[in-house]
Amino acid sequence: MHKIAPVFRVSPKNAIVCAMNFVNPTPEQISSMLRSIHTIAVVGLSPNPARPSFRVAQAMQSHGFSIVPVRPLVEQVLGVTAYPDLASLPFKVDMVNVFRAAEYVSGIVDSCISLGVTRLWLQDGVIDEAAALRAQLAGITVVMNRCIWRDYACLK
Repeated sequence: MHKIAPVFRVSPKNAIVCAMNFVNPTPEQISSMLRSIHTIAVVGLSPNPARPSFRVAQAMQSHGFSIVPVRPLVEQVLGVTAYPDLASLPFKVDMVNVFRAAEYVSGIVDSCISLGVTRLWLQDGVIDEAAALRAQLAGITVVMNRCIWRDYACLK
C-alpha cells in the first residue's frame, strides 16, 4: 500500500497546526456514492480503446452511467461530445473521474471547487494528498488511488 506523507493545516481562527492524512471513504460509503451517481465527467478520457481510461469509461457507460469526456483537441469519445475542460461543461455532473498525472490534480481540484462538484475520483496511481485534502476541506467527497470500475464491479 502506498504510504502518504501527512499534510499540515493551520487553522486561521486559533492558529493550531493539525497533522492531516488523507483517508478514502469506507467501502460502504463508496458503494453508496456509486449507487447515487449517474453522470461522470472523465478528465483525460482517451479515444484510444487500448488505454485504461477508455476501457473503464466504456465499462461504466455499458452499465448505464452517462460518461462525459473531458479532453482538449478531441471532438468525441465513446460517441459522446468531448469538452476541453471542466469549466466548458454546459451542465452539472455527479462526479469527476480523473485519469491524469498527479501534477494536474491541483488544477482539477480548483475547477471542481469553483464549479461546485461534490464528488471527485482519482484513479489508480493518481495521488496528490494535498489537493485531495484541500478538496475535502471544500466539502468534496474524494476517492483517491482506486479504480472506479473495480469498485463498481464489487457491488454486484
